[in-house]
Amino acid sequence: MASEEGNGLPTASMLHAIGAKIRTMRKERGLTVERLSELSGVSTGIVSQVERGKANPSFSTMVQLAHGLGISVARLFDGDDHRSPVVRKFERRRIDGHGLAEGDGGLYELLTPDLNGALEATWVETPPGYDSSETPYRHNGEEFGLILSGAKDVYLDGVRHHLEAGDSIRYASTIPHWYVNSGDETCVAVWVITPPTW
Repeated sequence: MASEEGNGLPTASMLHAIGAKIRTMRKERGLTVERLSELSGVSTGIVSQVERGKANPSFSTMVQLAHGLGISVARLFDGDDHRSPVVRKFERRRIDGHGLAEGDGGLYELLTPDLNGALEATWVETPPGYDSSETPYRHNGEEFGLILSGAKDVYLDGVRHHLEAGDSIRYASTIPHWYVNSGDETCVAVWVITPPTW
């Protein structure tokens, strides 16, 4: 375990910060702990311990994890205190593998600066014919959705709720839920989830 600052060793707070950064970057890339383990050559147990700030990894392990994430090791030690609370449209990070079917045709972009806060906000575009009924979602937390254009059917435990531009919905994420765009135009929506699902 990390010792106190001043003796040259990392402090517990630094290990927690680095672990949280690794977890955030992993989730932003749509990677599971197991997949990051494969890409980095670091065991799943160590990856999990590092993300939770429970391990004091060697520099070699940090290099391996950075390689698995496709970043320089220096990025793991950069402070985020200067990060702006604003996310510009051109700066949005695309979310892939967000518990979604691969190549499902939808576009998902993170509207919050990161996933370290109490909520996750996502820009969602789903094309006509989009249907996630084969893989219903169910997780802890609560969700809120606002339809900006087009229409979307939100199914909550099999009950259909048809939403059009300007309509919104809130529900417990513990209810099995899925989405269908049965219209003839792309649906654009903003979805807010708390806590972040990554």
